Amino acid sequence: MKHLKIYAVSLSAVMLMSGCNMNNTAKGGLIGAGGGAALGALVGGLAGKGKGAAIGAGIGTAVGATAGILIGKKMDKAKAEAEQIENSQVESVTDANGLQAVKVTFDSGILFATGKSDLSSAAKSSLSKFANNVLNQNKDMDVAIYGYTDNTGWANSTAEQSAQKNLNLSQERAQSVSSYLLGCGVATSQIKSVTGMGQDNPVADNSTAAGREQNRRVEVYMYASASMIEAANNGTLQ
Repeated sequence: MKHLKIYAVSLSAVMLMSGCNMNNTAKGGLIGAGGGAALGALVGGLAGKGKGAAIGAGIGTAVGATAGILIGKKMDKAKAEAEQIENSQVESVTDANGLQAVKVTFDSGILFATGKSDLSSAAKSSLSKFANNVLNQNKDMDVAIYGYTDNTGWANSTAEQSAQKNLNLSQERAQSVSSYLLGCGVATSQIKSVTGMGQDNPVADNSTAAGREQNRRVEVYMYASASMIEAANNGTLQ
């Protein structure tokens, strides 16, 4: 019964956050007050099919309500900055520490052609602005990059071989974005992970050309670093 009560409270918090038009500052206070890593993993699992639990700085202490509010305020600012970048879709997600993070997906049409990992000129323009106007202005945020493909098969390959080739291609796509951001002055230490996900987790119907185009994408996550969390807990986060 005790476990059931805990789950009910956590689920109620998730319903409250998803049902109300709360900004990151308000959500940060709610999560910091009673959520922690368990709620972060739950919210991440619901919103990002489990991937939300994969991002988040490794910390050895709980995050208080005040710290959650301070971090939420920083994330609100970063989200607003990212929303000014052309060809991007920006949304709030939750990391493994129960803290608000920002997910930026660049419009697939400007990124890659089928079977390619070369960035288009339009993609480079958007990524350059993203690096200079967002990441370089928020150096206390860690970054995780995920690459994806559609499910198009490869010539003279079995389904299993095609899936492996798509996995390799997705890694190359994530690396292309990472390398370009680094070339724009983003610190190597800020990018914590670069991961290819292959054709998993499609966001659109792979049976149509438009759907496949949307599935060829790279997602960039910005989340609170250990130093940001420490500063927030100490009340010194600006």
